[in-house]
Order: sequence, then structure tokens, then C-alpha cells
Amino acid sequence: MAELITVDDPDDPRLGDYTGLTDVELRRRREPAEGLFIAEGEKVIRRARNAGYEMRSMLLSAKWVDVMRDVIEEATAPVYAVTPALAERVTGYHVHRGALASMQRKPLPGAGTLLSPEHGDVRRVAVFEDIVDHANLGAAFRNAAALGVDAVLLTPRCADPLYRRAVKVSMGSVFHVPWTRLTSWPEDAGLLREAGFTTAALCLSDTSITLDELVARRYEKLALVFGTEGDGLTPGALAAADTHVRIPMDAGVDSLNVAAASAVAFYATRAL
Repeated sequence: MAELITVDDPDDPRLGDYTGLTDVELRRRREPAEGLFIAEGEKVIRRARNAGYEMRSMLLSAKWVDVMRDVIEEATAPVYAVTPALAERVTGYHVHRGALASMQRKPLPGAGTLLSPEHGDVRRVAVFEDIVDHANLGAAFRNAAALGVDAVLLTPRCADPLYRRAVKVSMGSVFHVPWTRLTSWPEDAGLLREAGFTTAALCLSDTSITLDELVARRYEKLALVFGTEGDGLTPGALAAADTHVRIPMDAGVDSLNVAAASAVAFYATRAL
């Protein structure tokens, strides 16, 4: 059982993992470099632990101690009890859910390893290009988990799916979908081709087929590629794709938010 440690100094170095959580640029650099991420709320903390992530420490307000009692009893990492006011001073915001945990990241597999038969029956993959909004990325991961996508590949400029906001929006789904970050894009599209995937770029182009037409082709292995909401996919990504696909829409609407578009595409292709 972990020792419950009461902390009353916001500058206590033991709380260092939780400082400045609202400073997005700082945390984006710091967390991957230090090999940590922050899980917020009871459900997300439990899902991270169930997915095999090691806890570095936990930060709780008093009313959450009983709720998290079983986690405390199983934990070997320190558990810090603080007042809501002190938690706000340390993190920079009011911690509504009253429970935070600093978790240890796992090493990411190489893309080739993730796509290989040894990793399992990977037949449907999502590729997200340069999605920098953490909420959009978290929602897309939640869609991927709910609709049976086998793996997610992120381009180098994509947001961190383990950043607190992304994890929160995904409701911890990011812990259950195998993912990795590509090292070079769009050159790494070749890894998909080598693994037998047909790459379908979601876009508006003169050569695009409808999503229904894509489904009717029943490709054995399919990689769906999504770009940013504003600019869409880069010319390099479009050139690297085997086919271009559009979602038919009415009322003069020509595009959807990437999270919404991914949900539609994942649902339509779920039986492949």
C-alpha cells in the first residue's frame, strides 16, 4: 500500500510533475522529454493503470481519498494529499475531478513493427497528418477505439495524444488503441504500401471517389489518412495516397471537423 503523504507547500519538489499544467507549450516539450504524462480523473487514472502504465505518483484532494482507496492500496508510488486550493496553485487551474496521476510513458514501437503480422491482425489503420488540436486528436482516438480501428499512425507534427487534454477528451481511449509516431512523412507512406495497405486520403479532389465506393472495393488492408480541418492534407500526402475519398454532403457543406469525419469513415469501413 502506498503511503498517503500530506503536502502543504506548493513549492514542494515532490509535486514537480504537476506544475504548470496550463502551460501547453511547456508541457508539450517537457512531458515527452521526461517520459511522463498526466491522467486526470478517476476513470482515466484507472484506465491508464489497467492498460499497464506505471504510476509515478498521485495527487488527491481529501474527498477523493476514499474513492481511490483501492488504487492507493495497490500503488507503490507516493500519493500526495493536498487541499483544492494548493492543487490549483501547483497546476494553474481548478482541478474539478480532484484526482491527478503522473504516469510513466511506454516506449513507442516502430511503424513497421506496429503494422507487422507479429503485432496482430492489423487490417484497418488511421493516419493523422499534422493534427495539432489536442481535443480533435483525443476525439479521433475515441472514435478509433469505439469503431474498431486496429492502429493509429501520427505524423511528426501531430499533437501528443498523451497530453492531458487529449487523454481527457478521449476518455482514456488512447491507452487502448495501438499507436506510434512516424519519423518522416509522407515518405513513411511507403511503410504502409510495403505492409500491403491501400492508402485512402480523405479530401476534396477532382479524382476522389465517394466513401461508399471505397467500401464497395473491400480492400483487405486499408489506411485512412486525415488532414487538418483548415488546410486539409498536404500535397505530398495526396500524392502518396493510392486513392482519394470524399464524404458526400448536402446543404453546401464541403467538409467536416476531423473528429467528425473520422467517425463517419471508421463507421463506414468497420466491416472491412
